Amino acid sequence: MSLAWVRQLPNTAATFIITLFGLICITFFIGRIVPIDPVAAIVGDKAPQEVYDRVYHELGMDKPAIVQFGKYVLKSIRGDFGTSFVTNRPVLQDIIVFFPATLELATVGILIGIFLGIPAGVVAAVWRDRWIDHLIRIVGLVGYSIPFFWLALVCLFVFYAKLDLVGGPGRLDTFFEDIVPTVTGMLIIDALLAGEWEVLVNALYHLLLPGLLLGYISMAYISRMTRSVMLEQLTKEYMITARVKGLGEIHIVFHHALRNAMIPMITVIALTYGYLLEGSVLLETIFAWPGLGNYIASSLLSADMNAVLGGTLLVGTIFIVLNMISDILYRILDPRSR
Repeated sequence: MSLAWVRQLPNTAATFIITLFGLICITFFIGRIVPIDPVAAIVGDKAPQEVYDRVYHELGMDKPAIVQFGKYVLKSIRGDFGTSFVTNRPVLQDIIVFFPATLELATVGILIGIFLGIPAGVVAAVWRDRWIDHLIRIVGLVGYSIPFFWLALVCLFVFYAKLDLVGGPGRLDTFFEDIVPTVTGMLIIDALLAGEWEVLVNALYHLLLPGLLLGYISMAYISRMTRSVMLEQLTKEYMITARVKGLGEIHIVFHHALRNAMIPMITVIALTYGYLLEGSVLLETIFAWPGLGNYIASSLLSADMNAVLGGTLLVGTIFIVLNMISDILYRILDPRSR
């Protein structure tokens, strides 16, 4: 395999640094534009003026904006997002605690989306304009057009409250909490490492419904994009050549068309994964899932801007990293892009 793509790494790294710096700038100015007084949020509306002034000085709010921005950049690079006045802990520590739950949920969702969405998109493209194609497109249309919060509430009411087929809100029943020692923060992996099979089953019981919902959303988008890319590949000249050579249709579709279609799909899957990591705020709130989305939402309601901006900066960084990884993989798999 050619290593010509390695020469592009400096450019990719430079793009990453510039984009990350732009993200830091945006979060800084959002924190200044939002009509929330961080000092009043900390000390309360009825605090004496001298207490307000002291905290105002401790936060550096009396410094010029350019000085505040410089300190904010340096602290963000070090991972210092300040202290959450709600939890009274460093925001980075809170993120380390809450993010694994979101990572676990989003990973289950993207795996379901990949293993169901790609085959569905291939089938829809191969049997274009037939009943199976229309069915897959309708299922996908419902997935990315229906209000997600409404779908989550309906599914929670039907499958948990009425049929009792899935676990309720939260990651575990109260009886199983604090049994498994925290290693990765992802309950399924920690339960496997500890050999606690009852905890593992209970965790899967609670993960089933939110995981399937995220999987359905990602499957709808991935199947739609797979179908679009496969339709383009099926009309290429190399497909005609393969048929003239007498190759079987299944071999042509899966070993030629799908192989080439997966190159642009890498970016689609990466960005979908990033969307699941940052777009699960409503889902985590509805299911009381103690993840990063729920943490950011509750922090925003409490006017805890350090936590909100720290979580937002992390999510944006994840998007940048995923985009960079997909760009590198694209160059490795497609020689034309080097």
